[in-house]
Amino acid sequence: MIATSDDNSRLTSVTVLGLGPMGRALASAFLNARHPVTVWNRTPGKAGDLPDRGAVVAGSVQDAVQAGQVIIVCLIDYAAVRATLEHSPADWENRRLINLTSGEPAQARQMSRWASSRGIDYLDGAILTPTPTIGTPAAAVLLSGSRDVYEAVQETMAAVGGTTMHLGDDPGQASAYEVALLDIFATSVNGIVHAFALASAEGIEPERFAAFAAGIGGLLPEMITRFAQQIQTGHYPGDRSTIASAASGIAHIISTATSHGIDVGMLTAAKSIIDQAVADGYGPEGLARLTTVLRKAGRV
Repeated sequence: MIATSDDNSRLTSVTVLGLGPMGRALASAFLNARHPVTVWNRTPGKAGDLPDRGAVVAGSVQDAVQAGQVIIVCLIDYAAVRATLEHSPADWENRRLINLTSGEPAQARQMSRWASSRGIDYLDGAILTPTPTIGTPAAAVLLSGSRDVYEAVQETMAAVGGTTMHLGDDPGQASAYEVALLDIFATSVNGIVHAFALASAEGIEPERFAAFAAGIGGLLPEMITRFAQQIQTGHYPGDRSTIASAASGIAHIISTATSHGIDVGMLTAAKSIIDQAVADGYGPEGLARLTTVLRKAGRV
């Protein structure tokens, strides 16, 4: 069904502040869903084909915010968000602000307090999937903050596609999920490239190594689920592998990598936690126990 102009007039108007790749993808998704869309970017000329498809390019933050009922901000960091919104209109009545900028949980909570002090209805969010997924069933967005605000924008945010989930009233929750998930990604990528460097130094061809490495990656989903259950119950059986055996294995990796002149900083940091766990008497327990050792080490 093709929307008419009357249909469009009943749809929520959306403003997107920030036209990097993700901002453009968001604006595109709202246009595809027939929402009236206004866009703004600090540097002109970033709108691409959005104006040809019906988006209005605002000349100022004030004009952009005044044009929208739902204001989506997706900038480089929270400092940029604050600096941008300082120039927005004082009147936010009947408008909701959704911040999809990546940052830290503490920054999200501080931003929520800043918005509240100005009478702005605010949600903080995290986009968990890459730009090409936006507007498709594969997209995943987490939102946190006021349930009332979430319910007010839920229908509008459906244009982003896929899963849009509300995590609760704590505005820092979406960011907390994001940084923890990025932790998995960042350390996994570091592990992958380090393993390729080590394999290459030992004369193993990358494609032959990849066939075995992919099998290691396949072990992780079950391990993540099992670790979650053990952390939840506080019971860490060493029936599959133990911290003591991990201590032996990581020592071999460090020794081999060092012999080839490959950096082992990440590995030695991991070994120090494993060694601490063994010193604390956790050697016979499973690897999920390292979670508690890490938290303890962070408080020292």
